[in-house]
Amino acid sequence: MEPIVKGMQGPAVEDVQSRLVQLGFTIADDEISEKRFGDTTALAVSSFRGSNELVPGDQVDSACWSALVDASYKLGDRTLYLRLPNFHGADVRALQQALNVLGFGCGGDDGYFGPHTEAALQQFQENVGLFADGMAFQDTFRYIARLRHVWEGKPSVVEAEERIGFARAAEVLENYKIAVCGEDPIARSVASRMWNIASATTETSGMVLCDNAVPTGMDLVLELASSSLGEDEAPRPTIVLAECANLTQRISTAFAAAKDKPALIRIELTGITSFDGAFTSSDAQTLAVRLLDGVCAALND
Repeated sequence: MEPIVKGMQGPAVEDVQSRLVQLGFTIADDEISEKRFGDTTALAVSSFRGSNELVPGDQVDSACWSALVDASYKLGDRTLYLRLPNFHGADVRALQQALNVLGFGCGGDDGYFGPHTEAALQQFQENVGLFADGMAFQDTFRYIARLRHVWEGKPSVVEAEERIGFARAAEVLENYKIAVCGEDPIARSVASRMWNIASATTETSGMVLCDNAVPTGMDLVLELASSSLGEDEAPRPTIVLAECANLTQRISTAFAAAKDKPALIRIELTGITSFDGAFTSSDAQTLAVRLLDGVCAALND
């Protein structure tokens, strides 16, 4: 493209000015009304180039124009998915920041929608109950927007599980009504141990063990299962434990994203290789402790 330079006037200048103003740069009113590339437009271009590690100058060349377009995208402006060449821009960076903070690690916030971002997006979609196709449509953007208060302006979460102290765990169990149920013998064994530990933590625990009928007034329902959700079943918020190194954040995200009470979270025990073959009572206890720690840490205010 031919560079857009100082002294020019017209639609191309207007487009540049509009994008710069959207990004927070100041341009004189007369230059904007006349669509004229004047001194303040040149200063804004120079500042933009400096903040985007471009060669110093005040002209809009191909590199500057590409960076300006990338910076102008807002999350939700377009559907994002894995393709070649990769989507890139401020909207991709915002999505990556949200996913990283919410506990779905996709690497650095580099603004390029690559395979790691696709994988993290699929995990997020599964976590909140959407079809996990790795494509960011408006339904995904609505969940991201609903959780903006959780992720905006915060650093990425290190993928490590959190442990919570006894006193804080007791407080959580006293303040929340949590139903836990198991879909199969292994899951029921883990669920019953979670209930036992919760009851031993505080006499006024709000955790209840149930089969099919969930008591009324619950804040959270945990559905434990040793198998994957059937293909013919409707998607719902799901955490695959073997793929999750940040259980606390995953539970917190699914709980915050729930539209209605009680929040329902399915926790699948599939793929935990150390439990292949015989499943012992010690295995069940280990899982129960891990899950209860994750729940209490996630709900701890």
